[in-house]
Amino acid sequence: MSLEGRRVGLIEDDAIMGESLAQSLELEGCAVDWWRTGEDAISGLTALPHDLVICDIRLPDMTGEAVFRAFSRAEAATPFLFMTAYGDIDHAVALMRAGAADYLTKPFDMRSFIDRAGALVDRLGACRRADGELPVLGVSPEMRHLEEQLGRLAARPATVLLEGETGVGKEVCARFLHRRSPAADRPFVAVNCAAIPADLMESELFGHEKGAFTGATARHLGYAERAGGGVLFLDEIGELPLPLQGKLLRLIEERSFVRLGGERPQAFPARVLCATNAGLGRRVSEGRFREDLFYRINVVTIDVPPLRNRPDDVLWLFERFFEEQARDSGFEGRVSALVEEALLAHDWPGNARELRNRVERALALCVGEVVGPADLFPEHGAGGADAAPVGSLAAVRSAAERRQILRALDATGGRLAEAARALNVSRTTLWEKMRRYGIDQ
Repeated sequence: MSLEGRRVGLIEDDAIMGESLAQSLELEGCAVDWWRTGEDAISGLTALPHDLVICDIRLPDMTGEAVFRAFSRAEAATPFLFMTAYGDIDHAVALMRAGAADYLTKPFDMRSFIDRAGALVDRLGACRRADGELPVLGVSPEMRHLEEQLGRLAARPATVLLEGETGVGKEVCARFLHRRSPAADRPFVAVNCAAIPADLMESELFGHEKGAFTGATARHLGYAERAGGGVLFLDEIGELPLPLQGKLLRLIEERSFVRLGGERPQAFPARVLCATNAGLGRRVSEGRFREDLFYRINVVTIDVPPLRNRPDDVLWLFERFFEEQARDSGFEGRVSALVEEALLAHDWPGNARELRNRVERALALCVGEVVGPADLFPEHGAGGADAAPVGSLAAVRSAAERRQILRALDATGGRLAEAARALNVSRTTLWEKMRRYGIDQ
């Protein structure tokens, strides 16, 4: 664990404590910005990005919590390590539930302080994308690669087809692409082609003029027109009726459409993004999907992997969903230490949507202050997830070590020396553990 080259913000009003902490951090190679008030800290943190903020809970002009909440909503929020007196531990725990990275109880050993700070910085660095930003879609290598792909496509007008199982997050990916595009301030119009009756789909997609059919008492603007110069996202594109597939092809190729019952063509400047959970190639061979439309929307295909293939994202998404739902519902409890293994043992057939729903249900039905495996997986009874029997502590520790080694190797591009430093072990120890766990290099 190394703090060398990192910029750390220190918020501490006690001169002796602040001087000691600042000197210790500088000896580790940090650039330290030290503020004695919350107001000065907010100004300094706003002006310059920091890798870590170390903050006392009690400040002369405001609480450390107020400083934290001023920055915790940011997409790439800086991690906070709080320092607290023994009597403020409950407060610190509440801040951890709100998203703080860690806390230390005063008085503390300076070596322990440096180790905790270094571990937080290393953990953040392992999660950052190549451009230095925190992940949005996931922390697994698969999702980080996906973010890079979508980021490159954002500036290009090509039609994109997102493929993946139900609930895997295809619309989330489409919205991510849109937010990174030059048209991010324009509309994102999502259409579920499986949810609109076939006899209404043409009117909903292209709009209609007054009097176009019985009941059409006024002009109606369709999804294509409402998208403006933004994005028209067609989810479950494989469910679009065959007669409308030809009209969609014309919309994409001619960049115009005619409202139902109208005569004058309307310009269509929006970008088209499509998604499907069904193999469109098979539907083409079955005569259920037009081959020319398939090739037109299949300019670039992005495959969104299922959640069961990326366990790192299971825990990352759980933390995000739990924090969000706990804040919205006012839940002030904690998560049992047994939950992590239960989450990793589950196969997640419903992907991220299932995970979000299980978290929401667990918080709604939890009795007491601790969310356990049985709250997330009530179908398995009091034992929680039954995907695996209770194993020995050694087996659990080995599985955790293997996951952490793989994460470190991925974060360092397979460079053993850097991975060993991140894991705080020697290169020889790392090599022996890799051989024991069957990790090829």
